[in-house]
Amino acid sequence: MQQNISYLTLSSDVQAALKAKQAVVALESTVIAHGLPYPQNLEVAQAMESAIRAEGAVPATVGIHDGKIVIGLSQAEIERLGTAEHVLKVSRRDLAVALATGKLGATTVAGTMLCASMAGIRFFATGGIGGVHRGAETSMDISADLTELARTPMLVVCAGAKSILDLDLTLEYLETQGVPVLGWQTDEFPAFYVRSSGRRLSQRVDDATTIAAIARVQWECRLQGLVVACPIPEAYAMDPAPLEIATGEALRQAKQEGIRGSATTPFLLERVAQATRGESVEANKALLVNNARWAARFARAYYYDRA
Repeated sequence: MQQNISYLTLSSDVQAALKAKQAVVALESTVIAHGLPYPQNLEVAQAMESAIRAEGAVPATVGIHDGKIVIGLSQAEIERLGTAEHVLKVSRRDLAVALATGKLGATTVAGTMLCASMAGIRFFATGGIGGVHRGAETSMDISADLTELARTPMLVVCAGAKSILDLDLTLEYLETQGVPVLGWQTDEFPAFYVRSSGRRLSQRVDDATTIAAIARVQWECRLQGLVVACPIPEAYAMDPAPLEIATGEALRQAKQEGIRGSATTPFLLERVAQATRGESVEANKALLVNNARWAARFARAYYYDRA
C-alpha cells in the first residue's frame, strides 16, 4: 500500500483491507455531486457501498475534503458532497488546484482512478466511462477518462460508455491507447441505458476467474487500465429509439446554450432525464449498483486466487 503521499487520507476500513491484501472497490463521487438529483444521489451511494459489502469487499468512495484526498468517505462526507453547492469536479487536471485551495471536490472517473491508484486500489465501479463526444472531429472534446485508462493500472467496471457519446470513436480511441475492453457476458459494447450498441467487441468473458486472471497478467506485464463492460440489468434497460431522440434534442440544446467541456455531460444527462420523465434516472441507479456488485466479485476473485 502506497501511503507516502501526504495528501492521502484513508478510512480505517480501507486501510485495514489494503494492509491485509483484501478486496477493495473504489467509487467515484461526481455521480453524487453532479450526476444524480437529490435524494437519489445519496440513496445510490449507500446502495453501491452496501452491494460491495454484501459481496465481502470494502467500498472506498473517493472525494476531496479540506485539502485531502479521502479514500473511503464517511456517510457525513458523502452527504456533504450530495447537498453542497459549487462542488468542484475533479479530474487529473484539477487535483492540485482542489488540494491547494481546500475546495470541496468530487472526483470524476479519471480523478478517481488516479487517487485510488495512489492508495494501491486496483478495482473501480462506475456508471459509464466518458469518451469521445459527438462532433469531436471539430470540438476535440475527448474525456480524460480514456487517457487515464492508458496510464493507470485499474480495472474499471462500467455499463460501457454513455449513449450521449460517439461510441465508435470512443472504442477506436481506447484501441489506440491500448486499453482492453472486455464484454462481461456479452459480445457487444453496452451503451449505458441500453444493453447493446451494435458494436461488437473482440473479447467476451463469462466468468470472474478469467477476469481476475486477465487483470493479473495485464499488471504483471506493466500494462495499465482495462475496461469490463457490463450491460445494464435487462429489467431496467431502455428502448434505444426514444432515447436517441431525447439525446439528439439535448445535444441541440447544449450547442444552442454554448455548453462545453466538463459541463457537457451533466447538462445532457439532466435533459435526457427530463425528456424520459425520470426513466433514465432509474436506469442509471440500477446499472450503478449492478456494476458495484460485479466489481466486488471481480476483486474477490483476484485476491482470492492470489492468496
